Amino acid sequence: MTVQPSLTRKRVLRNNKPLWAASPSTSVVTKKIPASQFYDVVIVGAGISGALMARALCGKKLRILVIDRRQPVRGSSLASTAMIQHEIDVPLHKLIPMIGKEKAQRVWRRSARAVEDLAALASDLGLKCDFQRKRTLFLAGDEYGARALRTEVDARTEAGIESELIDGATLRQSWGIRRTAAIKSSISASANPAQLTAGILRNAGRVGVEIVGDVEVTDVRSTADQVVLATAEGSLIGATHVVFCTGYEFLEAIANKGHSLVSTWALASKPHLERPDWLDDFLVWEGSDPYLYFRSTADGRVIVGGEDESSKGAFEDEEKIALKAKRLIEKLGELTGISIGKPDFVWSAAFGITANGLPMIGPVPGLSNVYATMGYGGNGITFSQIAADIIASEILGHRDVDAELFPIH
Repeated sequence: MTVQPSLTRKRVLRNNKPLWAASPSTSVVTKKIPASQFYDVVIVGAGISGALMARALCGKKLRILVIDRRQPVRGSSLASTAMIQHEIDVPLHKLIPMIGKEKAQRVWRRSARAVEDLAALASDLGLKCDFQRKRTLFLAGDEYGARALRTEVDARTEAGIESELIDGATLRQSWGIRRTAAIKSSISASANPAQLTAGILRNAGRVGVEIVGDVEVTDVRSTADQVVLATAEGSLIGATHVVFCTGYEFLEAIANKGHSLVSTWALASKPHLERPDWLDDFLVWEGSDPYLYFRSTADGRVIVGGEDESSKGAFEDEEKIALKAKRLIEKLGELTGISIGKPDFVWSAAFGITANGLPMIGPVPGLSNVYATMGYGGNGITFSQIAADIIASEILGHRDVDAELFPIH
């Protein structure tokens, strides 16, 4: 029997009040305690990752329990800016020398497929979460200039991923942005992440998934045929499989130098802000370090984020929140002419990253039938969909063809 005495790193997930915390229709009916002592699958984490995991396993005649140390939809999912992109943090032409051309192309194609799957899911379930298909504008910056973007378009084209290089003159004329180049693509989306998560969980609950909040898991033990979770209340929960969808509150068992934490900041303007018409169709980010990213919402707000720092605790600094918000507003104004004024919401958070920009998805080393997913970077919702597919396939006994692309090192 394998013993893991210190299970996860409990962290402050975000600071101040994100826009989505004020959203209606984000509550989920939960039970106070698990109804049974044994389940086929226990999912630890009731954010977007846990919700998608539950959805992937629904309808398979499995007894499924979702638990969280908080109430559902009250963790890091609230801090997401919900730019649901197929583009990952590491450009394709940079990923190729890291993991090889064939694997890198498969990663990018799988990411594009995940966006399409999420769009289909939102439509099939009739989720009221402001899910909108978007195009993306990736701007040249101080890290990736016009030449790098040209190389990137060639790499994407070879991989079968549609993209278009926009030159500086066209960018100024059509978008009013003064940069040397940009890449335009179409496989992206946006949503209200709190409503998206809550909607998926509510649907899972209606088809038999049990959801319990305020349950702190303190220990896990595994044998070849059973996993046992211990809780802070002194209870034991048995399962055939356990999946940790706890984001960067990751398992101590797989904490390593390949996974680190970064602080980020975001803000949202007042609704119906004056903005260029084109912004309602695009997600925008740039090839700079740190990079700026922004989009609009269904009620006409502009959401701006970035100014990332490698310090994992910087996001908790109250003085830094004000400074970062000021800088984000200035950078957006300089780039687009948009005047945010006093934002309605300002928040900060941490997120996990890996050296190659890819998540770690799969079995936890040394723990039988225990799985984890982490290291989402700026692609939390997209990678959560991929993780749900891969781990659900593993549990159901047929290995996903792309599981090898996202190993837990």
